[in-house]
Amino acid sequence: MPKYIFITGGVVSSLGKGIVAASIGLLLKSHGLCVAHQKLDPYLNIDPGTLNPKEHGEVYITEDGAETDLDLGYYERFTDILTNKNSSYSAGKIYDILFRKERKGGEFFGKTIQVIPHLTNEIQNVIKSAGNEKTDVVIVEIGGTIGDIESFPFLEALRIFRQKEGRKNTYFVHCTLIPYLKKAGEIKTKPTQHSVVELRRIGIIPDMLVCRTEDEKHLSSDVREKLGFFCNVDTKNVLGSFDYRHTIYEIPISLAEQNIDTQILDHFRLPYQAKQIDEWLEYIRNIELAQKQITIALVGKYTCVPDAYKSISESLIYSAAALKTKVNVKMISAEDLENPKNVKVILKDADGILVAGGFGDRGVEGKIAAVKFARENKVPFFGICLGMQAAAVEFARNVCGLKDACSSEFNANTANPVISLMNTQKEVVDKGGTMRLGAYPCKLKDKTLAAKLYGEKEVSERHRHRYEFNNAFRKIFEENGMVFSGISPDGKLAEIIELPAHPFFVGVQFHPEFKSRPIKPHPLFTGFVEAAGRRSK
Repeated sequence: MPKYIFITGGVVSSLGKGIVAASIGLLLKSHGLCVAHQKLDPYLNIDPGTLNPKEHGEVYITEDGAETDLDLGYYERFTDILTNKNSSYSAGKIYDILFRKERKGGEFFGKTIQVIPHLTNEIQNVIKSAGNEKTDVVIVEIGGTIGDIESFPFLEALRIFRQKEGRKNTYFVHCTLIPYLKKAGEIKTKPTQHSVVELRRIGIIPDMLVCRTEDEKHLSSDVREKLGFFCNVDTKNVLGSFDYRHTIYEIPISLAEQNIDTQILDHFRLPYQAKQIDEWLEYIRNIELAQKQITIALVGKYTCVPDAYKSISESLIYSAAALKTKVNVKMISAEDLENPKNVKVILKDADGILVAGGFGDRGVEGKIAAVKFARENKVPFFGICLGMQAAAVEFARNVCGLKDACSSEFNANTANPVISLMNTQKEVVDKGGTMRLGAYPCKLKDKTLAAKLYGEKEVSERHRHRYEFNNAFRKIFEENGMVFSGISPDGKLAEIIELPAHPFFVGVQFHPEFKSRPIKPHPLFTGFVEAAGRRSK
């Protein structure tokens, strides 16, 4: 029977619960355990798929095509363990399960469906769905903050879950904030105490506190003892999560130094081994020792919220670290590039230009302008999803002579729709969960840059799109020098395009950022960063 770790948050949001959960997963895996992760979110959307990235941040895509919270990205990047559709549930998704059961009759026929016990029972069923028969530990992060009214059913479900499974099979980690009042020169424990009081009122006593504070000196032994005493937690289980020096990937090492892994394993009475984290430590050393620096202009539509491009910016950092290079990711709003006078001014210092994905026509002409600048000035270019489509439109207009070329997503009446709606999408009405989602295979053309970087003949990458390159234009593109270096096995979908005459010009229909890892950076990102490094000399 698997053990269950529940991660809750108190005082304020954005404390880094996801990073703590991912760090615990990494450390337990380093002891030879099989770990599974799950995120439970209180919002009523079925999933984040239809949420604006400006509000929610990045939508992370799993191999099996689930549109999920960005914290699943942390889980996968830290542990290199694949998540799936059972790894992310919102309140809306769980309510939807209940409503479908009620409509069918049978299980609920004639009954009044209530939050307790029906919703809380379904939450427990969802928790049980995480992992498989080989899983030793399931780590479940609860979104939101203790005291939020929408979180109550989840916490009540956890209380019941512990009662059923037993204390020795469950473990509660409460992440909280320890504010430091600079003018007074004091740290304050009262917010954490009140947060734990809220948990205890529900019937949950945390086994461990992970206290977010700026500096280790703010969490002295006296403060730890005070927190332990008033929160009914062993002092040795009052840990700190401190602001990192170089990278968030120092956090699991810091938590390991405070024995977070062995405390949890002792509670579960599970054996532990010497931690296998040498590659992780080497990655951190590479970041610390990097001397060379490059600047990558990340052109997107949601740059006011950096989390909207979290996996992309992290992937750039991983590849740079592997090359012992520091990367400065400069966020550029695509709308700022729609004025031709701004393009050279904004992009002149970029060693590489990455045009990211997105939806809707806002800022698209700015993305196309960024592609044109990169192509004409021989600046390394990497286009992802809509970025690849923008590259196709730019090439059609300015190289192939198709001046009115566009995507039918933005101009349904264009005479040259080089990007068009996929045939499988033409009858789709609902917007949520209906795109081409998840992992699909891609065959690579011999003697191309893509084949060289991957070192394989066929790869699998994750997708999230409705529109594709229109094959009616493939011949004219090839005649003008564009190479289709990656194609779906059935030959119908252009997955990768590249310009051999350019230092680095690659566009991909998929999202390679979802498969990049700190100790296994994605080859396309590494090739792009390496090309940018050559330019910066």
